[in-house]
Amino acid sequence: MSTSAEVPGVASGPAQLRVVGYADPVAQHLIERVQQEYVVRYGGRDDAVVDPGEFSPPLGLFLVAEVDGVPAGCGGWRAHGHGVAELKRMYVEPGFRRRGLAAQVLAELERTAAAAGAVRLLLNSGDRQPEALALYDRAGYTPVAGYGIYADSPEAVFLGKELVADRPVAEEDAWAS
Repeated sequence: MSTSAEVPGVASGPAQLRVVGYADPVAQHLIERVQQEYVVRYGGRDDAVVDPGEFSPPLGLFLVAEVDGVPAGCGGWRAHGHGVAELKRMYVEPGFRRRGLAAQVLAELERTAAAAGAVRLLLNSGDRQPEALALYDRAGYTPVAGYGIYADSPEAVFLGKELVADRPVAEEDAWAS
């Protein structure tokens, strides 16, 4: 998939979004970069357990965004059952920020989750990530109840969004687990 995100001074071509495995070396590089960002902002890595297999189709997906072959960002979703999916590891490298790349990755994650049968996306962010919170607000995410290991954390922010998509009945069965 091509987009028209131009990144002056960093790269000049359109962003390429490609589906990769969570264990893909480029994905792992970007995931480590987001973990280091958590260390800077929160004093530690994200302790949420992530099974790489959860990001494999049809019940999950992981995207890497590249500009002129340079890894620029990533994000994924994984099924939670009953038509709910969770966004994880949304990240854009500092040199590629404020160019619309995060919104493009988010839109593609929403599209692919809906196509796979998700009717709702959830996410957990943090109060020290105002850029991310602004992105999610612009995209229509609203507060939801906390979940997972950060459910009671005062720094955690939980958001959700209803998705709209036509989906075959067979897809619904996959989400019932």
